[in-house]
Amino acid sequence: MTTKKGFTTTILHDDRLGKPEHGSLHKPVHTSVTYGHDDVQDLVDIFQNKKKGYAYSRQGNPTVTALEHKITNMEKGFASIAFSTGMAAISATVMSLFKQGDHIIASSFLFGNTRSVFQTLTDIGLDVTYVDATDVENVRKEIKESTKMVFVETIANPATQVADLEAIGNLCAEKGIIYMVDNTMTSPYLFNPVDVKASLIINSLTKYIGGHGNALGGCVTDTGLFNWANFPNIFESFKKQVKPENLGLTQIRKKGLRDSGGTLSPEAAHSISVGAETLALRLERACNNALALAEYFESHPLVKKVFYPGLKSHPQHERAAKLFNKFGGLMSIELDESIDCLAFLNKLQLVIKSSNLGDTRTLSIPVAQTIFFELGKEKRAEMGIPESMIRLSIGIEDLEDLMDDFKVALA
Repeated sequence: MTTKKGFTTTILHDDRLGKPEHGSLHKPVHTSVTYGHDDVQDLVDIFQNKKKGYAYSRQGNPTVTALEHKITNMEKGFASIAFSTGMAAISATVMSLFKQGDHIIASSFLFGNTRSVFQTLTDIGLDVTYVDATDVENVRKEIKESTKMVFVETIANPATQVADLEAIGNLCAEKGIIYMVDNTMTSPYLFNPVDVKASLIINSLTKYIGGHGNALGGCVTDTGLFNWANFPNIFESFKKQVKPENLGLTQIRKKGLRDSGGTLSPEAAHSISVGAETLALRLERACNNALALAEYFESHPLVKKVFYPGLKSHPQHERAAKLFNKFGGLMSIELDESIDCLAFLNKLQLVIKSSNLGDTRTLSIPVAQTIFFELGKEKRAEMGIPESMIRLSIGIEDLEDLMDDFKVALA
């Protein structure tokens, strides 16, 4: 009997193998905010990072810990920290690790809310340079002495550019720079950023991992590849308390999670953990649906352009085919100028008009008028976002039903 189990088998049995209370197959929901200790020395040791345990649920909860363990296994990582949202994970991680004057290189195709966070951090002293991350040379040209991190997404939202993930990972390893990869659009089922030498992995658990649109959550995973002992921004007090390999996540948990308070609730952690069990099944169906729809849209005379890495016409198709198990459930389409994109969306009966991603149901949204409205027309153009773009998050409905809905709307 093999000791290494498959992706879904590992997720399904992760809680059970941790031996939860009373033989439960899922880690129970622990709602306690505070934890009592018979010996006060135990409480002291937890505060001083000398032993594992719980003191106050803002920075740790048994139900959340079980989910963190599950995400770590999915990402083939070293350890993880869960947050209330994906944006909380990004914000807390960056604010806890970097100081005024530190330089970050980020993809110019970042999701609008992530870009907004980086703009705020720029306003308070971080130096952020945006580059076209589909070519590693654009990253290399911007590296300077103060560069501490490169931040990219696997597949950009909404125009689906695929970053030069492997080459950027090699560059960051060569230069000793933190490499943070947002894996939300691919998820650990389609891609593991540790395979391209990522230092830290971000996942919005709200999306494909939770998968049912019923719980917010986010996570950062340390892959174990970055040498935190050489990172200059680690607090001296932490260096005295924990092993070198734990320094990064200790600082993120203590300065990021504890201080900023973006705590994931145990109820949400439980929902996400249960949802994660069917990640592979859901993504297989969603990816197959997405590819079929992308091919349909590409051949339709009223669709000007289709943005989907699974199409051979996509600029990074070969890269995506090499790196990812499948091409994801996210796509965007640009309609012919003769069609009002809002009127088109209102004709859809099955497809839901919504701002979420990674749901079991197919969701749609006009990009320029909503999630990228604040950036303005000029910035949208720089990011390759046309004014008539519609983003689609393809779900697990029967393909024929989805096809019929789009055919009627395009008639």
